[in-house]
Amino acid sequence: MKRISGLLLLVFFSMALQAQTDSIRNMTIKEVMIPMRDGVRLHTVIFTPVGGTSVYPILLQRTPYGANSPLDGKDTLFPVKETGNYFGSMLQEGYFLVVQDIRGKYKSEGSMQIHQPLIHATEKNAVDESTDTWDTIDWLVKNLPGNNGKAGILGVSYPGWLALVGAVDPHPALKASSEQACMGDLFLGDDFHHNGAFRLSYGMEYTYEVEWDKTTDSDFPFPQYDLYDWYLKLGSLKM
Repeated sequence: MKRISGLLLLVFFSMALQAQTDSIRNMTIKEVMIPMRDGVRLHTVIFTPVGGTSVYPILLQRTPYGANSPLDGKDTLFPVKETGNYFGSMLQEGYFLVVQDIRGKYKSEGSMQIHQPLIHATEKNAVDESTDTWDTIDWLVKNLPGNNGKAGILGVSYPGWLALVGAVDPHPALKASSEQACMGDLFLGDDFHHNGAFRLSYGMEYTYEVEWDKTTDSDFPFPQYDLYDWYLKLGSLKM
């Protein structure tokens, strides 16, 4: 049932963006730094369809795990099939694929805060993942020749959460959001808490992974393999 629901979600997602069916085989790749409203620039990799005859929607994924370009940013032809089945099947129908490092991660400027609360509605001049998504889409629709003025955002896990919060106060061009396997209620039954019980190992290790070094995903240097006793000896989290 979950597989069927996921497939239906992607079908509706594609319909909302009205992707063409030009059977795109190649794309060019380039890297840009997109400015946000506070001046911070976010590293963004843009895959542009080549050889089609239509205007195309924009498919956006934002991530803390690294928006890497397989050709180091060179504006060179790149086979769509080499993006893999996940993106490749959709890209053949005609999309701009845009992958972006969120602020404070990998090649983007600024500071990263894990699961930053949405504060732009209550704090003047505040920025968060919602405003960064708005600014990104605004730049893309104005600076990508051949786009049809429509954008969609999607992701799984943390990128899924980014797709969810990116759809809060959305840019007018954002027509679809597919948030997959993202957190819902962190306190009740998600990764960090199980019915209110804090998962110390997951909480510490994952936070360290995404926040310790902005240029990579980090593994905590544990001194031993079996961590049950290691965590037990840490004692209480009480400050």
